[in-house]
Amino acid sequence: MNIAQYLDSTYLKTPEQSGISNEETLQVNKKLTQEAIDNGIFAVMIRPDYVAEIKKYIQERNSNVAVGTVIGFHEGTYSIDEKLAEASKAIEDGADELDFVINYNAYIQGETELAKEEFVKCTKLALENHKIAKWIIEIAALTDVQIADLTKKISTWAEENFSENDWSKIFVKSSTGFYQTTDGRPNGATFEGVKIMLDNAGNLPVKAAGGVRTPEDAEKMISMGVKRIGTSSALALIKNEFSSGGY
Repeated sequence: MNIAQYLDSTYLKTPEQSGISNEETLQVNKKLTQEAIDNGIFAVMIRPDYVAEIKKYIQERNSNVAVGTVIGFHEGTYSIDEKLAEASKAIEDGADELDFVINYNAYIQGETELAKEEFVKCTKLALENHKIAKWIIEIAALTDVQIADLTKKISTWAEENFSENDWSKIFVKSSTGFYQTTDGRPNGATFEGVKIMLDNAGNLPVKAAGGVRTPEDAEKMISMGVKRIGTSSALALIKNEFSSGGY
């Protein structure tokens, strides 16, 4: 199985989180991007601040590696206007894919209409600009019942507000990789959590993000039905190596 075509090679640490400078972070992103170009990896997933430079880097090398970025990251509590503004800037800078963190805290608190409104408005912006929209639901923060319900709601909202031709461009995604769990519980994709998503996503594709650290795990996720995998270990996966990376 050629798993490279399913992978979003991911680096989402800020300079403050990694303890390196902005320029050093840009170089990390360029290295990640060159690995993607050299190994047929589908996309790189990076912070919005680096989208313009990385898009330029890819274009200069005549590559078709996609550039993805995160919106409302990582808590998802940005206002709708803030998410729209951040997404608009990313589109202007050349992002191909926008991974929005849904306001899962609002959903948990029963503010379903707020979550629906941001989904519809942000997805509309992405689709109108011919971009892929992915919605991170942060499954580690949710119960199994909530994972099923929120996934199903996103599927329903997509079918009610967008055409059938657009459904394949609207993903439900598992995790940010930054959520703090307790008792050693995984904070990324699990087979159990992803199965719940797949069972409730309807016509929408699913992205498994975080925790996929072996080629066998990646192949199992793909065989289950996921269309994309977000990982900081993309190169290790395609070289058939185990990774202890955190995402």
